[in-house]
Amino acid sequence: MDLTASPFPSPEEKRSVRAAKRDAVLRAAVQMFNARGFHQTSLDDVAASLGISKPTIYHYLGNKDQVLLECVKIGLGQLIAAAEDARTRPGTGADRLCAFLVRYAEINMDDFGRCVIRTGDEALMPESRERFRELKRRIDTDMRTLIIEGIADGSLAPCDPKLAAFTIAGALNWPARWHDPAGSESPEELARHMVDMLCRGFQPR
Repeated sequence: MDLTASPFPSPEEKRSVRAAKRDAVLRAAVQMFNARGFHQTSLDDVAASLGISKPTIYHYLGNKDQVLLECVKIGLGQLIAAAEDARTRPGTGADRLCAFLVRYAEINMDDFGRCVIRTGDEALMPESRERFRELKRRIDTDMRTLIIEGIADGSLAPCDPKLAAFTIAGALNWPARWHDPAGSESPEELARHMVDMLCRGFQPR
């Protein structure tokens, strides 16, 4: 027996446990927001699903607006990371765009990405709303940049990058509303099929 070992958790262990509890609250909240809608979900509902008290949620995340903001920030952060990863890939601009779009569609079929699509600006308080819009603008800019790079190297047909980005996003945002996680096709399979159809339409004939 090691008598020098402390029975108390280290600061790192405390941080890890806190992060795990915070993540569990966010996952429970985002699933309820997606299933019931933000306004139809209370923090009491979220707390009850985890067997904790509402003050515990306040301790880890704050009020309901802050919980929703954290949920959409996770989804938008995943999309930003996907765009950054795509831009480092080898190949043509079309290759990089299509790689990003596959991840974009996959993320939108997961809990946090689904929440981004299903959340209207009006659900958030003014300060949170502006942060939400800022991050969404970042995604739109990233997508347009990939399109512009593809046009520049000739791997994409000349087009209006803004209109192309809106069209693509519109097509790939909808699975957040109709995709059934219990369906026969996985998000990865659906994403590739949809992006294959879209990308064939963009490439020069």
